[in-house]
Amino acid sequence: MQDAPDPLALELVGLSRADWLRALQDLGEARGFLEPLGAAHHALFVEDGDTLVVTFESLPAIQALSEDGAPVGLEFVRELGWSQLAVISDRDTWFRDPDVYKFFDQLNDDGFFDDFEQVVFFGAGPCGYAAAAYSVACPGARVVAVQPQATLDPRLAGWDERFADKRRLCFTDRYGYAPEMLDAADHAFILYDPHEPLDAMHAALFHRSNVTRFRLPFMGSALLSDLLELDLLLPLLTSAAEGSLDVLTFSGLMRVRRDHPPYLRKLLARLESDGRSGLSEMLCENVVARMQAPRFRRKLEALRAARKATGSGTSD
Repeated sequence: MQDAPDPLALELVGLSRADWLRALQDLGEARGFLEPLGAAHHALFVEDGDTLVVTFESLPAIQALSEDGAPVGLEFVRELGWSQLAVISDRDTWFRDPDVYKFFDQLNDDGFFDDFEQVVFFGAGPCGYAAAAYSVACPGARVVAVQPQATLDPRLAGWDERFADKRRLCFTDRYGYAPEMLDAADHAFILYDPHEPLDAMHAALFHRSNVTRFRLPFMGSALLSDLLELDLLLPLLTSAAEGSLDVLTFSGLMRVRRDHPPYLRKLLARLESDGRSGLSEMLCENVVARMQAPRFRRKLEALRAARKATGSGTSD
């Protein structure tokens, strides 16, 4: 007798929005639910284990970053047996929608989160904002937010011109100012590159006793794609759920950056822009000794030649 197909084995790449939602509807009917939240949002719940990951995701980001076109939280169901609640937007909305407010109000009223031993909220960018803001619906949750905005209220973040067209969204009503919404969380972790000024300014607004800010220098403005490429999202959220995520654990996880060419290229570019030729040479020597890196080898040769031509040492 042939085994029934696994409802989690989704292949959603290239589907129209309607077909994509239809596939998630089938999954929701088999394992939980798919519920529309107004015109621009949906909530997918997949029930499994006693740990729940609540992810905020946008359809464009899923299409760009997911190999199979599925919400990123489904990996935690497949790999760890967690349950998942994915709140998905059609575009970047920061989830500022009364229908989303009502949905989380209802979850709270129904005691939905009480069925789980641990709950982790996750998102990146506008979705990181939402993960922090809506975590207030589940006191005691843990939050991992990558490059989150604290608010787009021009009175507090008028310096952020990236999203000027979104300032018509209201960030002063319910679930509004993300840092304040974290006061009920067990702990929150904010990931950002301190050399990205606007991200760093938002991160500074998340100054709370229960917030740890993790700096990822020279990783740039697309941290989520790097975390996925480095296979770091699963261990990062697992550590957060287990309560073991701290500076030492995070530093250990991030050591894989040493073998990540995009990070190494950004680091080299920064050293060169700062005129740190000695450190640039040391970096290239380290990379060439460990990896097949023709670009770094050529750069090393050029740096050595320049140093010999000027008769200078390698110290900066």
